[in-house]
Amino acid sequence: MVSGSPVLDTKIHPTVVHMLAAAAEQSPDAPALKCEDRTLTYREFLRCVAGFAAELEALGARGGRVALICANSLEIAIAMFAIHAAGAQAVPINPLYTARELGHILSDADPVVVLHDTSVRETVEALAGNIGIAHRIALGPDGRLLDGWKDDAAAALPPLPSPDDLATLQYTGGTTGLPKGVDITHRQMSVNISQREAALPTRPDSERILCMMPLFHVFAVAACFHLSVYCRGLLVIIPAYRPDVVLDAIEQERITILPAGPTVFIGLMGYEGFADRDFSSLRVAYSGSAPLPVETLRQWQAITGCPILEGFGQSEAGPVLTYVTEDGRQVPGSVGPPLPLTDIEIVDVDTGTKVLDTGELGEIRVRGPQIMSGYRNRPKETAEALRDGWLYTGDIGEIDADGFLYIRDRKKDMVITGGYNVYPREIDEVLYAHPAVSEAAAFGVADSYRGEVLHARVVAKPGAGVTPDDLMAHCRKNLARYKLPAVIEVVEALPKTTVGKIDRKAMRANPGS
Repeated sequence: MVSGSPVLDTKIHPTVVHMLAAAAEQSPDAPALKCEDRTLTYREFLRCVAGFAAELEALGARGGRVALICANSLEIAIAMFAIHAAGAQAVPINPLYTARELGHILSDADPVVVLHDTSVRETVEALAGNIGIAHRIALGPDGRLLDGWKDDAAAALPPLPSPDDLATLQYTGGTTGLPKGVDITHRQMSVNISQREAALPTRPDSERILCMMPLFHVFAVAACFHLSVYCRGLLVIIPAYRPDVVLDAIEQERITILPAGPTVFIGLMGYEGFADRDFSSLRVAYSGSAPLPVETLRQWQAITGCPILEGFGQSEAGPVLTYVTEDGRQVPGSVGPPLPLTDIEIVDVDTGTKVLDTGELGEIRVRGPQIMSGYRNRPKETAEALRDGWLYTGDIGEIDADGFLYIRDRKKDMVITGGYNVYPREIDEVLYAHPAVSEAAAFGVADSYRGEVLHARVVAKPGAGVTPDDLMAHCRKNLARYKLPAVIEVVEALPKTTVGKIDRKAMRANPGS
């Protein structure tokens, strides 16, 4: 077993709302949020959160859940904190999901209120009507703007939640093909913010953080949103990733911290004129959500002079478990040592009970105060993931003699493409729903840009004349873009194991056959 420091010497706020209130009290006039031509100071940010929280509480949100189906904007930032301040559990959801995907999550989450971008109004209204969700609020330029309270000195926070109240319901992929909701309390979330701060210390009132990752994603919330409020820094929000916009923002906004996934770093370095840009303000970049190629790390630092620090975590773990630190040993390929109060063991894959030695490969299991409470409505899967105080991550790794963790593979069939977790089983189920499909299997293939891409192979029913284009059109109707297979093949048969199961491992080993 390898353990982080037994002492956490950074401040732990009772909840993130307390954290925001403290920031507004200590630095009321400091810039907090900027998105395009709209800005808020910490005083204004807190007023907007308080005003909208009171509205949500009046709708009956306290003690329930509020779904948030929004792309990056000031609205999602205000709404996320307002949901917490109203005593409700936030349910962030990707607005690019199809009706099928949204329908499952909304049914499972059973929210009291749905906040959504106007771009998905028609889909959300239809689903909410069928499910019976009483309150729907469209946000954005063609809906509600949430900065109307910024000059309202009378706006006051309602009674704040307690540390053991549920804070977030974060949906993550499932091996059954359906997403699972991860229950995280305020205590778990706040402790993890402080654990991250201990490993990656910020400079109070000085940081300028760029957020181009989607704020419905757990990494963006942890590494951009909560980080910025903790240190009373400025969060510059980009509505949608574009390399030219990101590079302009780094220069013009004098960005100091750049959290991103590997795909972003690779894409930026491939953009014309990258090496001629001014990176003098950048002091550190954080990589997460997918493994970072070692060569990418080396090239980035050689060109920019800014290190990329890589970490490891998952939605079920707060989400951060390990990180390479600025002042510690930096080993390309490692995701660093455990955070304070965090224990990590490598155990045998078969039983999960035999602790393996240094340098041996096995499943990574972890424990610490940031670990989830469980999966919503999934007692069986909760019991499988949480055993004897340990979270079994499903990742395969090893620990070196210095206590650094290395991620080597995945026990599950999960594919990480462009920083998003995708489970092949979900793509299988969509393909099986096509009337011409007899068998289907999706699998991940290594890709230099996205980390991995999805391929799928299909066996058609006898006499069915289905084509790859037909199947791709079917997938587009039922899957978010990042889940779409890059290649769909119609084949005579799928490889099978000796017990007759579809052999994904064989397909991954021979993606072109």
